[in-house]
Amino acid sequence: MCVVALSTLCSVVIRVEDVNDNPPEIEITSFSSRIPEDAPPGTVVALMGVVCNYLDKETTPAKSGNLNLTITVLDANDNRPVFSKDVYTVSLDENAPNGTLVIKLNATDKDEGLNSEIEYNFGKTQKKKVHDTFELDSITGEIRVKGNVDFEETELYRLDLQASDKGQPPWTAESRVVIKIKDVNDNKPDIEVTSLSSLIPEDSKPGTVIALISVVDKDSGVNGKVICKVSQDVPFDLRPSLEENMYSLVTKGRLDRETVSRYDITITATDCGEPQLSTVKTLSVQVSDVNDNRPVFSQNPFELYLIENNTPGAPIFSVSAVDDDLNENAAITYHIVRGDGLQDAITSFLNVHSDNGQITALKSFDFETLKTFQFQVVASDSGTPSLSSNVTIIIVLDSNDNHPFFSEEVYSVKIPENVERHRSVIVIKANDLDEGVNGEIEYFFGSELDPKVYDTFSLDKDTGEIRVKGEIDFENIEVYKLDVHATDKGQPPMSTDFEITDINDHSPTFPESEQRLEIAESTPPGTRFQIHAARDPDFGAQSLRKYTLNPTDLFDIEVRDSEEDKMPFLVLKRPLDREQKAEHRLLLTAVDGGSPAKSGSLNLTITVLDTNDNRPVFSKDVYTVSLDENAPIGTFVVKLNATDLDEGSNGNIEYNFGKIQKKKVHDTFELDSITGEIRVKGNVDFEETELYRLDLQASDKGQPPLKTESRVMIKIKDVNDNKPDIEVTSLSSLIPEDSKPGTVIALISVVDKDSGVNGKVICKVSQDVPFDLTPSLEENMYSLVTKGRLDRETVSRYEITITATDCGEPQLSTVKTLSVQVSDVNDNTPVFSQNPFELYLIENNTPGAEIFSVSAVDDDLNENAAITYKILRGDGLQDAITSFLNVNSDNGQITALKSFDFETLKTFQFQVVASDSGTPSLSSNVTVNVFILDQNDNAPVILYPLSSNGSAQGVEDIPRNVNAGHLVTKVRAYDADIGYNGWLLFSLQEVTDHSLFALDRYTGQIRTLRSFTETDEAEHKLLILVKDNGNVSLSATATVVVKLVEPKEAFAASDVKSAAKDDEDSNVIFYLMITLGAVSVLFLVSIIVLIGMQCSRSTDYTSKYLPETNYDGTLCHSIQYRSGEKRYMLVGPRMSIGSTIVPGSHANTLVFPDRRRTSEEVRARFYLKLFRE
Repeated sequence: MCVVALSTLCSVVIRVEDVNDNPPEIEITSFSSRIPEDAPPGTVVALMGVVCNYLDKETTPAKSGNLNLTITVLDANDNRPVFSKDVYTVSLDENAPNGTLVIKLNATDKDEGLNSEIEYNFGKTQKKKVHDTFELDSITGEIRVKGNVDFEETELYRLDLQASDKGQPPWTAESRVVIKIKDVNDNKPDIEVTSLSSLIPEDSKPGTVIALISVVDKDSGVNGKVICKVSQDVPFDLRPSLEENMYSLVTKGRLDRETVSRYDITITATDCGEPQLSTVKTLSVQVSDVNDNRPVFSQNPFELYLIENNTPGAPIFSVSAVDDDLNENAAITYHIVRGDGLQDAITSFLNVHSDNGQITALKSFDFETLKTFQFQVVASDSGTPSLSSNVTIIIVLDSNDNHPFFSEEVYSVKIPENVERHRSVIVIKANDLDEGVNGEIEYFFGSELDPKVYDTFSLDKDTGEIRVKGEIDFENIEVYKLDVHATDKGQPPMSTDFEITDINDHSPTFPESEQRLEIAESTPPGTRFQIHAARDPDFGAQSLRKYTLNPTDLFDIEVRDSEEDKMPFLVLKRPLDREQKAEHRLLLTAVDGGSPAKSGSLNLTITVLDTNDNRPVFSKDVYTVSLDENAPIGTFVVKLNATDLDEGSNGNIEYNFGKIQKKKVHDTFELDSITGEIRVKGNVDFEETELYRLDLQASDKGQPPLKTESRVMIKIKDVNDNKPDIEVTSLSSLIPEDSKPGTVIALISVVDKDSGVNGKVICKVSQDVPFDLTPSLEENMYSLVTKGRLDRETVSRYEITITATDCGEPQLSTVKTLSVQVSDVNDNTPVFSQNPFELYLIENNTPGAEIFSVSAVDDDLNENAAITYKILRGDGLQDAITSFLNVNSDNGQITALKSFDFETLKTFQFQVVASDSGTPSLSSNVTVNVFILDQNDNAPVILYPLSSNGSAQGVEDIPRNVNAGHLVTKVRAYDADIGYNGWLLFSLQEVTDHSLFALDRYTGQIRTLRSFTETDEAEHKLLILVKDNGNVSLSATATVVVKLVEPKEAFAASDVKSAAKDDEDSNVIFYLMITLGAVSVLFLVSIIVLIGMQCSRSTDYTSKYLPETNYDGTLCHSIQYRSGEKRYMLVGPRMSIGSTIVPGSHANTLVFPDRRRTSEEVRARFYLKLFRE
């Protein structure tokens, strides 16, 4: 039997329900991206790929996957170079050699790579002098010396410098270097002579100015301080003028051309620098003659012996005078002084040549009428006024009418045999009563003498002395007879003869060869003293005849005759003076009457006894001595020397101070009364006493004592033992900071008790303060002045150190410190900590609550630093906004008077003014950029489906025979918020059959999951929940009713539905147009506000938060792309223009154009957590 198998077909639908057993798969575990730091807000940072297989939030438990995202921030040239200082101040020695390092600049740039590489340059307006003197290394920033650095040419250099980076475009910063040149003593003083009188009269008074001297030293400070002096061996001195370094060259004593007619004056100028430099200048000054010398005759008076009967008109004499002056002052003329009476009658016959002084007698003179007369010749020079002098001329007239005569007719002389040759035998003397030539006598041997006499004796014709010439032999000749003639020189000559014979053979003798007498010098004239008498054995005419005493004007001999002998007495003719001669030696000669006469002699020694008749005499009337100041006690000053011509106690001298000597002298000096030494006893202080005058006495010890006086002038030589004393007057201890340079803040006087160089003071102020000393016209007076601008905010108090140093050896210094407080001036505007401020404010803020606070500081003090705040109001829309803002005037707290709505206003700006309370008030503005941050305050709005009554409900008819994946409809929704607050997610809340429909979480598309079966219901209701991603999510629901129809009905219904669809689409289009218009208006308003903000600001400003302008109505701020079965989505800001996406499983990197080089990357790591529902 054939069994036929029967079968039927049945469709079995097996629904496999998904189980959450797979976490989201991320193809890469890490992701990196680079973005420039100047990328605007909204720039897409990175794209990420993740496999999302129908995530469902309600699936429990949720699974997730992780991805490491690394963001590298690329550098942009947005930072300027910054110098370490706005102003560099440095000191540099004058004459610094080329290549000397002055300073090294330091500028930094926070950027990287080329953006931070710095190049240094001089400012464009820098003077050529700076370029010639300094060089700048553009790489290292070192400034070195390039040329000659001369303090005298330029004391201060101001170098304007720039530091530029190498970015595009480059940024530049500026700074200034102030180079103060320190003076070096490299210039000798320069001596300039003006108004030199090279010819000066010798009668110029002391103090006469002969030249003006100016001394200039190009150096400054101590190096420019000059000490000027003149050589000490000339009678000239330098007198300082009121103006510093100006001197007058003056005479300091009397000049005498006849002693010194020309002076070479050496002037030396020495500065006080280290080392000291000197300049020497020599001035030649000629002393001109003044008629200050009278003519001087070679002698006065002149004696002229004139023989009577002279020839009339012939010269009889000549006089001559000399004058030490010059030229006309020395041109001498002569004339005779005429008188009255007889003298005038005589001189009328005399004449003198006015030029050469020859005197001529106009007549002959007669001795019998006139024997002598005198007259005066005057010699006068030709100066103005004329000076003259007289000379007396005595003329003696004579006639040779007297013969010479001898006192004895016969002279007898005995001489021993064989006497030595040239021995004097006798001096014969003849007298002539005539005068002049007529009385001048010459002696001769007689013509009839034996020739042997001429061989044996000689006769001096002028003196009459006879000497032995040859050998005397008694055996040949016992007696010589000599005839001597005496003849005068008159006309005619007169003569006489005498004869020498040998008859007297005994000489007078004294009992002793010597006798001593003592005579007091106070013995009166006429006193007699008896002398030993002489004895002579001869009788008669050959006996003792007389006593003679050698010529003396003090003593004479008187003889008393007695029966036996002649007694001699010594008679005192004049008072004796022991001091002139203490002992007198006389020779008393006793002469007999023989022919020739014989004699004997007695030596008389007369001792003069002292009497106190002489005062002591100092060796000097005035002693002048120098003594160093501070000489130690016991220092020898001077030794007095007084002498007394007396002897014994009369000559013993004792020294004492004068009775009226001041106590100061007794306290300072002591006098040894015996030796006369003066020594230091007390303190010798030049500043207390420069000159001591000591009146002294020297007394002998005679009775009564005699005294004499003298003076000792002790000049104290100054020693540099006193420091300068600084006195400050009119000190302004509080000085406003806006004081101009040159403002006087104190008067300084410097006194040094020492003198000369020791008292010369150099004053200077410390260099680290903006003050200087200006010398006054009065020496050692200074004004302390400001030399630069003051800034209390930089330095509010200065300790000014003033140093006064003298020029002595060793140098002494005094330091005085002045405290000067700088008072505040309102010169600083309030400064905000930053500008602009950026405020991120969440919308829907509480009205009246504080939203922000600004704060400014003012570097001034007190009222000048008291700051008040206010908001700057404007016009138009900006004013409307700021009207809802208020600022606390005291603390800068800003409050909003209303709530802001992000959807209405996303950003705005306003300005706050900070003003101080100074006079005038200073202020500054700060811009506050306010960015309103979105808050999730808008619920999603269903755009489709939308019924005619406004409810979110729609009906979709689909054929029953559609396949899986068929698009049923798309739910469209809109959220006015942005970002996560506007990012919408779709989910099925209610569905009749979960196996039939699927809802795309992100697009809102509803698709079929499978084909419909006969058993499926014909109508399905889907409740769709649309919610945003805010912290507190807001949502909306839409209802979609899906009806299954047969294909024919579906086709027929499609026509009806198309019409309804057209109406529905028109409604959708209408709503879309409204939405698009609202967004466009909001965009335009934002643009206008931004343009207004740009115009109201001085600097470029780019909003960091731009409104979204390309909203697509469904997915806000999201980018999607599909690659096969994988879907990638990046949530965040939009991609910037110019970026490219490089797809690939291992190349998920967002690449931006490389605009900048970077040496270091700034990385930001984000963790993105994906979860699957």
